[in-house]
Amino acid sequence: MRVAFFVVLLAGAIFYSYVAYADLNFLTRTGRPGPGFFPRLIGTAAIIFTLWTLIEELRKAERERTDPRKWKDVVILMALACSYAVLLKLFGGFVATVIFLGATLMLLNRAQPIKNVLVATLVPSGVYLLFDRVLNANMPPALFELPI
Repeated sequence: MRVAFFVVLLAGAIFYSYVAYADLNFLTRTGRPGPGFFPRLIGTAAIIFTLWTLIEELRKAERERTDPRKWKDVVILMALACSYAVLLKLFGGFVATVIFLGATLMLLNRAQPIKNVLVATLVPSGVYLLFDRVLNANMPPALFELPI
């Protein structure tokens, strides 16, 4: 189960790094660090650390037998991640993140619904305030604008 998680995490880190290297400039025209500087560092570090952890996990002598029912959560989380990408295009960053976090937390943490609702609304609100208001960096735009 952990190996599958690390493989999916590695795929995400590789995709993140690809976008950082392909679409973002490392330096500006004046030679200062550009918008791709920090994402490239994070992506490369994520790949290195995930590979390291994956290799360590594969080296373990004792293998636990995985129950096929455990894979159900992995498949559901992957489906939620894919639906998040669709929701991101349709409803924008804030609404999609609230829906994704709410659904994911309700799946993984069913015992605390109030805490799930608070986290699903407060974390995207904090990210929105940080990026849109403080850093003046836009959140992903929505195809369909909601009246909220």
